[in-house]
Amino acid sequence: MTELATMDFHPQPQAGEAKPWAFPAPERGTLDNGLTVLRCHRPGQQVVAVEVLLDAPLEAEPAGLDGVATIMARAFSEGTDKHSAEEFAAELERCGATLDAHADHPGVRLSLEVPASRLAKGLGLIADALRAPAFADSEVERLVRNRLDEIPHELANPSRRAAKELSKQLFPASSRMSRPRQGTEETVAGIDSATVRAFYEQHVRPATATAVVVGDLTGVDLDALLGDTLGSWTGSAGRPRPIPAVVADDTGRVVIVDRPGAVQTQLLLGRIGPDRHDRVWPAQVLGTYCLGGTLTSRLDRVLREEKGYTYGVRAFGQVLRSAPDGTGAAMLAISGSVDTPNTGPALDDLWTVLRTLAAEGLTDAERDVAVQNLVGVAPLKYETAAAVASTLADQVEQHLPDHYQADLYRQLAATGTVEATAAVVNAFPVDRLVTVLVGDAAQIKAPVEALGIGEVTVVTAE
Repeated sequence: MTELATMDFHPQPQAGEAKPWAFPAPERGTLDNGLTVLRCHRPGQQVVAVEVLLDAPLEAEPAGLDGVATIMARAFSEGTDKHSAEEFAAELERCGATLDAHADHPGVRLSLEVPASRLAKGLGLIADALRAPAFADSEVERLVRNRLDEIPHELANPSRRAAKELSKQLFPASSRMSRPRQGTEETVAGIDSATVRAFYEQHVRPATATAVVVGDLTGVDLDALLGDTLGSWTGSAGRPRPIPAVVADDTGRVVIVDRPGAVQTQLLLGRIGPDRHDRVWPAQVLGTYCLGGTLTSRLDRVLREEKGYTYGVRAFGQVLRSAPDGTGAAMLAISGSVDTPNTGPALDDLWTVLRTLAAEGLTDAERDVAVQNLVGVAPLKYETAAAVASTLADQVEQHLPDHYQADLYRQLAATGTVEATAAVVNAFPVDRLVTVLVGDAAQIKAPVEALGIGEVTVVTAE
């Protein structure tokens, strides 16, 4: 009889002791030109992330030129006094860097990612873009044409069309928030290199800007690098800009954007609520996550798992704008899509979920799962330098202290079920939601009216 051979296995690895984690705190400083700098050393992150925030909010755009901030942001990478657009792109590629820019209500943001070994070159390129952008006629004209080409595609997208209508419904026509962030066909068509440069010269200066640098800075003389690059950018001191209050009308009502023949209805329910300066924010984040933050949330459990109306429904809070005095506003919304015949039943069930939540509250189990998902995975969420830099930049834009994110996770972990319930019920009151439906009005208007959730108005899709 053959004797079986035995094998010695390596001992199974055992989990080590969990290490405490907190969102990293940056160091603050100021360059001679007035530029505020936040730096955060992250050992092992060999791709350095740089965020530059410019105090050029959408509300500062001249009348009739909505979208000029977006065109300016895109034009920063289209040539400088040293490089043409093609040469600038080649220089970025040569040092393995990427440069993106976008405009939003708080201002314009440039995002650079570059290997730590090429940080000096990357900082030099973004500094040139800010210091002396070319804004060549041909490049701005091309960017305007590209933007005009994008608009019809956005209007054809049900979720984008719903978002546009919700902003129009919530905010007064005089408010910049009521209009598309990147402009309309009429306003973008009037933008040229002269209007872009005028906006740049009026609003872009180092004294009102902030740079965030995150990554492995071992052996890097960051002060010297910043001095030689972003420190060469000059400009006037500038004055603090008054930030108007956010005004909105969240009277409960329904607006149907008619899309004849649509086989699905895009749902977007929203209102304006407190932003991150409000003490209720942690509880609101937790409660909103329980309502519609993941596949195990209440809305998904009913509308997706039990009824099969949708592939998913999400509830969220998105900060719109904050002021230094702690005032501001966030968009509180519920979004998803359902098949056309079940639009009425799906909305009925959605309202039932909200009413049940108000009557019975969240469960401890729901609260515990939300805390695990929000707090427990935070170290993974911030593994990259870009994620840390983006969050630090958000804090700057929203006039929050540097330790805000670390405090938020501690507050989330300490928030109880009763607090989370009260916050989410106040965030989504059943009689104070503006409901936008993008779908076939002929099929969905009557069932929606029968629900009694507000006056129903039909508008024509562009």
